[in-house]
Amino acid sequence: MTRILLTIIVALVLVPATVSAADNAFVRDASHEYTWLAGYGVTHRDFGATRTDVQTFTNILRYGWFLSDEVGKGNWYQGRHELLLELPLHVAVNHDGRVMTGGYALGSWKFTSLEQMVPYVFAGGGVLFVDLGLPTMGTRLDFSYQGGTGLQYFIRKDLALTGEYRYHHVSNANTATPNEPLNSSLFTVGISLFR
Repeated sequence: MTRILLTIIVALVLVPATVSAADNAFVRDASHEYTWLAGYGVTHRDFGATRTDVQTFTNILRYGWFLSDEVGKGNWYQGRHELLLELPLHVAVNHDGRVMTGGYALGSWKFTSLEQMVPYVFAGGGVLFVDLGLPTMGTRLDFSYQGGTGLQYFIRKDLALTGEYRYHHVSNANTATPNEPLNSSLFTVGISLFR
């Protein structure tokens, strides 16, 4: 899967870029964003109450809906509000390929003042079905909160390469015992299409 993603990214980078300063207005006017992200996650043992090492291969399908026109023109914070809805699949590579899957809702701020790059920040949470076989988590129905930052580099006026880091927390929110959380870092790359 990673090899397929890298092949697609390399092919897109080799396609002559058609982005110009005038085209960059496209992201300022787009209504929707469709993204596929893939990457790697690892827990931080001894961070908070996390004791278990979990390494994941992560796939995320994302739909973004822009909630505002561009605001703050001429200021460092110039940008747009966006609601992100995600369908994640976290495959635990060091726990027999067991999975975590569910849904996330995130709020995002896209900084739109740069020519060909769009940095952004995001935060939110969701619900996960966790089938890692860890008795320390207490239940299979868990909750996640997360926050992070990313960068989109436009290779066409409607297509961007996306790189992202997020802090990712999973626990059962004390609905069962025991409740050992998984505090992780996730690093992902992918492709975003704007419409």
